[in-house]
This record gives sequence, structure tokens and C-alpha cells, in this order.
Amino acid sequence: MRQIDIDSLSEEELPALNHKVVTRLRFLHQTRSYSAMLSFRIGERVSFHAAGGAIVFGILTRHNKETITVVTDSGQNWNVAPGLLSKVDSATTRRSAPDDRVAQFPKWHGL
Repeated sequence: MRQIDIDSLSEEELPALNHKVVTRLRFLHQTRSYSAMLSFRIGERVSFHAAGGAIVFGILTRHNKETITVVTDSGQNWNVAPGLLSKVDSATTRRSAPDDRVAQFPKWHGL
């Protein structure tokens, strides 16, 4: 890695360097997020951990600029960062209350 001697930079050069560093970090983050997003397909069954630690299952319905829209088994829309999603194989079903049988089947039968 190249060494940059920031002690030799002037007061005018430091903000310019900061701007370049921040721009580069944003670019790397967006590239990583976009790459992760492309590993998921619309109609695919996914899961993620919601606030409180509950595991939420749903169907991926849309790729947004920075997030992926997931429609949960209960019909809620969530916008989730692709790094927080996991693919769910078709054999995996949601574990829920014993008489909550309907929630074990995805709502999007045609996808």
C-alpha cells in the first residue's frame, strides 16, 4: 500500500483528500452492495432477522437502489439490505405456533 504523508499537505489539500477518501469508500460500499443484490432473484424465497431477533420469511419482489423489497408471509413489505438476507431452500418452512398452519405456505404461489 502506498503511504501518503498527510503532514506535508496544506490546509487546502486536506479537505480535498478527505473528499476523495469518502467518495472512494462510498463507491466500494455500493459495489459490494450491488454485487450482493445480484445474487438474489425476484421470486426467490428469503429470510432475515427483524428487530428483536425474530426470523422473517418472505418472497423477494423488487431490487431497489440500495435495498431489496421482501413481501413477508404475513403480507408486510420490508426493504432490506442485501447483506442481511439469506436464501431459503424450498424444503424449509417457517416454524411458528402449532395452529398457525396457513403461515407455512408462501402467499406467492405463482412465482
